[in-house]
Amino acid sequence: MKIWSRLLCALPLFAMLASAPAIARDVTDSMGTVTVPDAPKRIVVLTNEGTEALLALGVTPVGAANSWNGDPWWDHISDAMDGAEPVGKESAVNLELIAALEPDLILANKQRHEEIYPQLTAIAPTVMSKELRGDWKINFRLYAEALGKEQEADAAIADYDASVADLREKLGDHLNEEVSVIRFVPGQIRIYQLDSFSGVLLKDIGFHRPANQNVEEFAIRTGKESIPDMDGDRIFYFTYDSGDGKGTSLEEEVLADPLWQSLSAVKAGKVHQVSDAIWNTAGGILAAKLMLHDIAGIYGLD
Repeated sequence: MKIWSRLLCALPLFAMLASAPAIARDVTDSMGTVTVPDAPKRIVVLTNEGTEALLALGVTPVGAANSWNGDPWWDHISDAMDGAEPVGKESAVNLELIAALEPDLILANKQRHEEIYPQLTAIAPTVMSKELRGDWKINFRLYAEALGKEQEADAAIADYDASVADLREKLGDHLNEEVSVIRFVPGQIRIYQLDSFSGVLLKDIGFHRPANQNVEEFAIRTGKESIPDMDGDRIFYFTYDSGDGKGTSLEEEVLADPLWQSLSAVKAGKVHQVSDAIWNTAGGILAAKLMLHDIAGIYGLD
């Protein structure tokens, strides 16, 4: 009878253990080693590129950082985010909202969230990527490992690589062009280099870059005085505007400047305005695929 009494007393504990997520894997991230659930079900992701990673892996998060200029999501992910709760901008996430979602895994970024890492880990195991620029595949593979979806990640990257190879072949001699990438943000012009989201994709495809952009750095931050340094055989430009019109105003000011009008790409009619979200701010695998589509369209290959 004593044995049965002990077993009956233990049943609630067995039930709790059975319902708890299995803790099975250690993941090494920018903060060290994190023990994560074997099959997380309620994931909160705190970067735009991380959200794209989850969607590409077939997972809709229960909560996510708002898209920078979305309402609350970028147009290209809006339908897939049905049911997800916005938890604030990447740089100012709401910890109370995150905790209320009762996540069993949080995906964050050291550049954005190192200061609130203790609070995040108190809510749920937190995997932190390191950078938010350059090669999107690095973070993508980390997030996939945290979810136990490495095979799905391999397939998604293989699909991207196949799309790049196909576009490269179709572009042919167009790859000999030196393409320049310019971004207008309030109070600043950026000349993008290789260690940027667009820079990585253009390098993957095989484009040449002007000498000042063909370096493994992020960007040259400058003003109108450097317009002559923005030239190329072809120019792609995009503008970040938070809604106050300052980014757009700078863009219009530069495009009307005689120095801009004197650039060889402008004179040749080879200047293209593209999406800031797709070419820069979204920063993930879905945006990468859409950027390839943009380039194909610009060159008349779609």
